[in-house]
Amino acid sequence: MRGSGKAFSMLITFCVALMFWVLLSAWNIYLIGHYDLFRLIRGIIVALIVTITVHELFISEQAEKVFLKFQRWLRYITWEIWQIILAAIDVAARVLGLRPIDPRIIEFETTLRSDRALTTFADSITLTPGTITIYVEPETGKYTVHAISKEPADALTVDQTMQRKVGYVFMEEG
Repeated sequence: MRGSGKAFSMLITFCVALMFWVLLSAWNIYLIGHYDLFRLIRGIIVALIVTITVHELFISEQAEKVFLKFQRWLRYITWEIWQIILAAIDVAARVLGLRPIDPRIIEFETTLRSDRALTTFADSITLTPGTITIYVEPETGKYTVHAISKEPADALTVDQTMQRKVGYVFMEEG
């Protein structure tokens, strides 16, 4: 995007975020009192943070794919929450002695290359109980991960569902 086009789209994003904040905070403000300078400044700061985050995440050179990315992102978040629940149950069973604990450190490479995809994948691994990302080498897509046992490790190295889903969200299927 050219400089003026990017500035204009960021201004629109900021205005939408600020209006959304006003709508969400209106019920609380009307109960307590009127808008005051402190609340307005707080809303402007929140809108700025949201603008920077959302604009860089969804609005880029591929602006025509914003809604598709957002749809894919929502589906991925839903899937990831379900995986967190399943992994939490698995870890609880291991802590209670119902399943064995066999910790290991694994290394594997991904086809993901963009910073957003690499970061999302690393965060998803760490958010899922029983695994934690130790190191990511962005140039090669190499990950070093600690897993509580063989099954979570195999899910990352053999099954690769999470990697494929992250690639799908960021349009890096391959």
